[in-house]
Amino acid sequence: MNIAHEVSEQDTAHFLVDAAAWAPSVHNTQPWWFGTRGSTVTLHADPDRRLNVADPDGREMLISCGAALCTLRLAARRLGLTPRIRMASDPERPGLIADVTLEPAQPPSEDENRMYDQIRRRRTHRGGFRPEGLPAGLLQALRTCALDENAALRVVADPRARIALGALTEVAEQMLRQKPDYCLEMARWAPRPGSGRRDGVHEDAYPRDPERTDPHFAQRDFARGHGWGLTSDERHGAPGVVALLTTKTDERAAWLQAGQALQRVLLHAAGSDVSAAFHTQALEIPELRDFLRTHFCDGGHPQMIMRLGVTERESQSVRRPPEEIIRPEP
Repeated sequence: MNIAHEVSEQDTAHFLVDAAAWAPSVHNTQPWWFGTRGSTVTLHADPDRRLNVADPDGREMLISCGAALCTLRLAARRLGLTPRIRMASDPERPGLIADVTLEPAQPPSEDENRMYDQIRRRRTHRGGFRPEGLPAGLLQALRTCALDENAALRVVADPRARIALGALTEVAEQMLRQKPDYCLEMARWAPRPGSGRRDGVHEDAYPRDPERTDPHFAQRDFARGHGWGLTSDERHGAPGVVALLTTKTDERAAWLQAGQALQRVLLHAAGSDVSAAFHTQALEIPELRDFLRTHFCDGGHPQMIMRLGVTERESQSVRRPPEEIIRPEP
């Protein structure tokens, strides 16, 4: 990397991590930390931020880390650098995801610049969408984004299949709410109003009164009966475009691929003012996830259920600053 002195390397690492921190993560757990060694940035999973009840295998945690890796790659390209990725695991460095070495390269492309510009603008939506469809050609572009990261975005076009997916989401949500440990875990990541925390799902990130869509997709109960959440005169009941993100296999590498594909899809969609709502409850119950794979995914492994659409509502989000997530390498 053509950096004259150590301070410049540190500044570059800070720039990359500051961007990567805005990747989406389950319940905004931000389950990652970063190390720096000269011109190399390392990405690590943070198991202390894993959802032990909902995500005992760490699948959703690694999808989140994959999204952070994709974002870091885009930030490197913004600076005209090529990120050389070495996916790695090291018994002496538990949680190591990848070593990213930065090398000089050509300036970023227009597409890379457009996606980078959406990193802080992208938000998770929790509610219904406006009734109009997506811009022409966008779905095919989003499919290409997923394929570029070795995943598949499957649009659920059959109305009966959409109804079934919504019903499975409702069943899963009610099953999960019956688990006391799950409810305690949700409470951990849904702070009370006025909290100064820089993680979790805050009250200005979800509606006070859950919006019903047709077909209906159940929302997480972040308010837990306390009446927290945003109030708005704008209420839309359209479900948007329902889609599944799948991978050919179902191990650590595939989960990281799914995360990178997810972030690329979300950033490209955000460039057309399209947001995503996520419904992963059924993927957190093994029996239902197997059912989804058999009946909806043509043998692929479902990694994400989402709805895509247009909304005027601006939800809020928080992130931990780089100084909290950059740690000395062992």
